[in-house]
Amino acid sequence: MSGAIDVIIIGAGASGLMCALTAGERGRKVLVLDHSDKIGAKILMSGGRRCNFTNLFIEPEYYLSANPHFCKSALKRFTQWDFITMVESHGIQYHEREHGQLFCDDSARNILDMLLAECDQAGVTIQNRCTISTITKPEDASPFHLTTNRGHFEAQSLVIATGGLSIPTMGYHGFGHEIALQFGMQIVPLKAGLVPFMFSDRYKAVFERLSGLALEATLTTEQQSFTENILFTHRGLSGPAVLQLSNYWQPGDSIKVNLLPNINLEQRLLTAKQEHPKRQLNNQLTQQLAKNLVQELERIFWPTWANKPMAEIPDAILSEIAENLQNWRLKPSATEGYRTAEVTIGGVDTEQLSSKTMQSTTQQGLYFIGEVVDIAGYLGGFNFQWAWSSGYAAGQYV
Repeated sequence: MSGAIDVIIIGAGASGLMCALTAGERGRKVLVLDHSDKIGAKILMSGGRRCNFTNLFIEPEYYLSANPHFCKSALKRFTQWDFITMVESHGIQYHEREHGQLFCDDSARNILDMLLAECDQAGVTIQNRCTISTITKPEDASPFHLTTNRGHFEAQSLVIATGGLSIPTMGYHGFGHEIALQFGMQIVPLKAGLVPFMFSDRYKAVFERLSGLALEATLTTEQQSFTENILFTHRGLSGPAVLQLSNYWQPGDSIKVNLLPNINLEQRLLTAKQEHPKRQLNNQLTQQLAKNLVQELERIFWPTWANKPMAEIPDAILSEIAENLQNWRLKPSATEGYRTAEVTIGGVDTEQLSSKTMQSTTQQGLYFIGEVVDIAGYLGGFNFQWAWSSGYAAGQYV
């Protein structure tokens, strides 16, 4: 690009593009560098390729961070309503799903094309297939110097929008965290978030046989509880409730599963025994649960009473079975890790960032936005909104 560069942004994902178009609209000369062949790959694959681009119910309590107050400033200054206004101004049709999630009617490409069009209108230059070998800043007053396979670039403002460690096949390998460490910043310990559970005990084979079955359930740890769908997989458990709970799970922790939330199963079974004494328990439970699931549960919790009429099952046993189905204690062996994680928990320590500008407090002119920062949202558009809000915040000041 010709002429002096004011701002270099590393990463052409959601936060990087938002920062670029915001800074470009202010008249800043912006260059976005990205290592990948395809710009905005994570946007394109998100939400089943429909892009769950935000949520109607964005609140700070739906974000995890060592500093839970940090996200408030950015989220307040660029809200979900601001992004929805941009979407509507481009004529993009969208719809609401459960829990306030907003998706494109057509394709995630609509969101990427919107961002690229806004960047183009703001005079932003985007260079992909760019590998950065060194970043230096000789003195406080001097610009950042970047050596790349595309040439040498300089700018007074450098924005790191490289994402986290999630989905490494897309090329996210912690480069942004390395830059933070290079400039004397701290990293809050990292772990995979919004990720399925795996099992290595006797339940692994059970879940393999149930693979593909989904149902609504309540999952609980000591810290949190979620009631949404769960999905049995050949590795263990997935689905929205599982992904949400994984953000709070620690290795070695057990989880509790309520397969029939919002009903008093004990009372229902005792009443059914009185009203239908000849009915078998598995036939009673298949009124609420899938037949193959009930068969597996029967082998686990009441094999002695299989094929017996409910009249022959003592009330105490029925109460125990109800308790097991509504407080099924499971112990995941691990999560599936960054390979399938939707977000990275942890990241650049917010204690060393300005919540207003996203600028480092240890290095003037250096900014961090999006997933590379120690902010991780719930499932359902919250992480995209953090990308839009943090990108906008930095774009106002770079």
